[in-house]
Amino acid sequence: MSKVLLVEDEWQLGQIVKDSLEMRGFEMLYATDGREGLALFKEQHPDVVVLDIMMPNMDGFMLTQEIRKEDKITPIIFLTAKSQTADVVKGFEVGGNDYLKKPFSMDELIVRIKSLLQRYNEQVPPPDADDGSVVIGQYAFNYTKQTLTRNNVSEFMSHREAEILRRLYDNKNEIMERKKVLLDLWGDDNFFNARSMDVFITKLRRYLKEDPRVQIVNIRGVGYKLIF
Repeated sequence: MSKVLLVEDEWQLGQIVKDSLEMRGFEMLYATDGREGLALFKEQHPDVVVLDIMMPNMDGFMLTQEIRKEDKITPIIFLTAKSQTADVVKGFEVGGNDYLKKPFSMDELIVRIKSLLQRYNEQVPPPDADDGSVVIGQYAFNYTKQTLTRNNVSEFMSHREAEILRRLYDNKNEIMERKKVLLDLWGDDNFFNARSMDVFITKLRRYLKEDPRVQIVNIRGVGYKLIF
């Protein structure tokens, strides 16, 4: 039975979502603000987190940042009434994995939860390294540990960052098709997801900037290419 942490300050909506997910076999944890949600996360270690953005005490963005300090893996879905591109992109940038705009159907939420759980349960290390690490220029990339190491200094990555870098590495010196990655990791190649992918590519370039031989090249209209 998968354990879901729901953090939603609108009590009536929270109860509806909680009851609906329990009826479908999920074990539910429910908090009404960010601080309470963070405490439950640390105590109960849920399999997936579903949270609102606008909440008292600690909003969804801040809560996600706190979670990601300790946990880079657990999927996080944002529930938001906001539709501005900047808010959606910020959600992905701080460590979210998916989002739903209010109002939403329970069936859609359940599909998103199950899809994320399946993806994260199927994580496998790259096949060409016994210890899970591969060499990218001056860096050692460990997909399983989600680390990028240079000169014995490791950068810890989010799952989404590590997954994109693994795909870039698997297609090194060749084009990684943008649409395929969006469909595989986000489930949709819409504008908001495409913008969030751009954010992750920018962050990967920042991680790799100390070795000028390593480049992530934008192939306009097609995708990206990792060169080193």
